[in-house]
Amino acid sequence: MEQQEHDIITRMNDRYMKMSKGHKAVAAYISDHYEQAVFMTAARLGETVGVSESTVVRFASALGYGGYPEFQKALEEWVRNKLNSVQKMGARYGKSTQSEILHSVLESDIEKLRDTIVNLDAAAFDAAVDMILEARNVYIVGVRSCEPLADFLHFYLNMIRGNIILVKTTSVTEIFEQMIRIDEEDAVIGISFPRYSMRTLKAMEFANDRNARVITITDTIHSPMNLYSSCNLLARSDMVSIVDSLVAPLSVINALVVALCMKQPEVVRRNLETLEDVWNNYQVYLNDEINFIDGEPMLHYPLQNENAG
Repeated sequence: MEQQEHDIITRMNDRYMKMSKGHKAVAAYISDHYEQAVFMTAARLGETVGVSESTVVRFASALGYGGYPEFQKALEEWVRNKLNSVQKMGARYGKSTQSEILHSVLESDIEKLRDTIVNLDAAAFDAAVDMILEARNVYIVGVRSCEPLADFLHFYLNMIRGNIILVKTTSVTEIFEQMIRIDEEDAVIGISFPRYSMRTLKAMEFANDRNARVITITDTIHSPMNLYSSCNLLARSDMVSIVDSLVAPLSVINALVVALCMKQPEVVRRNLETLEDVWNNYQVYLNDEINFIDGEPMLHYPLQNENAG
């Protein structure tokens, strides 16, 4: 645990809020492009990020390293440990049968759900529901392994209310372009788990600077995602193998959707009835799936005149 607390990524996360603009740019690049950064000299890293070589050297010193070579060695060690996760998985599951692996992973997910139930702040959850309902626009940010969670939340929030904006991007610049109009009447939901995304963190910082309401879905009170958030929803997400477990975060998102539906059931009902009419009229699901509502087929298949022979 001590090693994890002092690794290079954790150091950057812990100090990010107090960093200068140039140091934040270096931290963001390293976090999102560590595979390339590990091979770069200080001069090359500075040129890539758009800062001076001396800024990169000072950045390394600010993190507590004796100089850039010591910093680069620490980054190499972190990347090596990251790549060794496949070997660690083999050591844990190598002699297990397929059914034993299934049982172990499911038990691990159940443990995370129990831990989330105990540690999730009910007041923060209630506040998040109110923020989402009251906001003019709701922006959702989740990248890398958190992107499916963001997609899922966007899909259902869009059924409940309008003006839901899913920020999909591969760069910080594009995030700012999509969020340029955010202000105090809006809300942003940032979803991030280790290794935390600097792109998501910068989006939340930008939203906070524009006085928007910021909600985070992350793993612990020590997450850097909490730096700019007034409403923190904590869901445990540990590494089972080389894959992040997203069961608990997804359950929290499910709970958000259900709570929002219960807050304004008539609005949700009208929206769903409108969608059902659209699906029926345009036979949206005709060729790929059939839903049943109250035991009756949702689609009526108005494909031909009933009086036709």
